Amino acid sequence: MPGPAVSRCSHVGSWLRPQSVKDARAAFAKGEINEQKLRELTDPAIAEVVEQQRKAGLKEISDGEFRRDYFHLDFLSQLGGITVVKNDLTSSNKDDYKPPSLAVTGKITHDKPIEVENFKYLQSLIDPSKGEVVKIAIPSPTMAHFRGGRASIDIKAYPNLDDFFEDLAAAYRAEIKALSEAGCTFVQLDDTNLAYLCDLKMREAAAGRGEDLNVLPRQYASLINAAVKDAPENMTIAIHLCRGNFRSTHFAEGGYEPVAEVLFNELNANVYYLEFDDDRSGNFEPLRFLPKGKTVVLGLVSSKVPELEDKAKVVKRVEEAGTYAPINQLAVSAQCGFASTHHGNNLTVEEQWKKVALLQDIAKSVNWDA
Repeated sequence: MPGPAVSRCSHVGSWLRPQSVKDARAAFAKGEINEQKLRELTDPAIAEVVEQQRKAGLKEISDGEFRRDYFHLDFLSQLGGITVVKNDLTSSNKDDYKPPSLAVTGKITHDKPIEVENFKYLQSLIDPSKGEVVKIAIPSPTMAHFRGGRASIDIKAYPNLDDFFEDLAAAYRAEIKALSEAGCTFVQLDDTNLAYLCDLKMREAAAGRGEDLNVLPRQYASLINAAVKDAPENMTIAIHLCRGNFRSTHFAEGGYEPVAEVLFNELNANVYYLEFDDDRSGNFEPLRFLPKGKTVVLGLVSSKVPELEDKAKVVKRVEEAGTYAPINQLAVSAQCGFASTHHGNNLTVEEQWKKVALLQDIAKSVNWDA
């Protein structure tokens, strides 16, 4: 699946929610408005964030995930057989905050298109003649497995986990098919779990749940490959690996070495959005596995803090990355979105766009043909 290349300056997808979106979603949660009214109230904010992306010179255009509370739950909960478990959300201390989790309570099914209407609205707002393309970000299918493992999957529905993975991949194929038929040419899978498998403590926890750490990365690559295997040739399949992005915090650390060879050579993606914003992300050596025809978007600017990075230092880091992989197969972005959940990270909208402007300056300062 060759797919088109991404822009030299790209982004992960989520943007800080404006107050109008927060108010509308709060009213919906209270039952004061219905889903159709929620869409109507959210549409103008999406139109505005599309215009902001355009002014910032971005070409891969998202809806900012304004229609979601969480990057993964809102999508996965619309698949048949998946239930959101409400945890205790009463604490005001973010360290005690327990977000909702997922449980597989029945057979996984794709009962209806989930993102097609969202795509169609976005498509009506962009200008393809200027190189703009709609990017639809959905959670990776691994998100339905890793955090709970076998214990979170109903034994009666799936006594055999192979059947669970097959049904999950089939549901994703149906969604991607529906998006393709609507005209979508860019789908991004947001995945925390391959990155979590780079973290020593999380590897130990997964092993404690009975996972074989030598098998799991390849099992996840096979799952993703099965999910995207019918994607048409003109569709870019991207994957973003995240170490956690809740209210400017992270949950994992460690370089990509434990998964790099599988990630780049066994997982069928065109584009990889990878975090390299600080020391916890490891070094660039894993990029040596990048084959021809694939692109890595280096997440070198933090979406978690308002302070602007030093442009010259970031340009130097791009050049360093280019010693491990061909620099013309690289691009730059923030390390993650600015609001993976409705809470958003700890910076202002103005500071958010200053980060994007910095990234554009960085992209213009790199000799991509060196």
